[in-house]
Amino acid sequence: MSEKNEILDEVSSVIKPRKSLDLRYLLQLLLIISLVFVTVFPKMYLQHEIYYKSREIAKLQREYDSLKEENEIINAKVEAIKFKNQILDTIF
Repeated sequence: MSEKNEILDEVSSVIKPRKSLDLRYLLQLLLIISLVFVTVFPKMYLQHEIYYKSREIAKLQREYDSLKEENEIINAKVEAIKFKNQILDTIF
């Protein structure tokens, strides 16, 4: 019977290894988590900043294009008024 118990103890130790969570395991886990955080956080921050800067750039580009078109329209109106004034001045 003694041999049977010894064999059962050995088998149970192989099948179910019992590990206790100690301070070293906890420190390793915290170190891994902090390393992951340190490597991932700057990337997320930079992506966030790039996204918002690109939105600002796109907005400014749209405004620039709009103002450029408006300037061309105003210049065309000014030229038309100048032309009209030159013709009216030569008639009178």
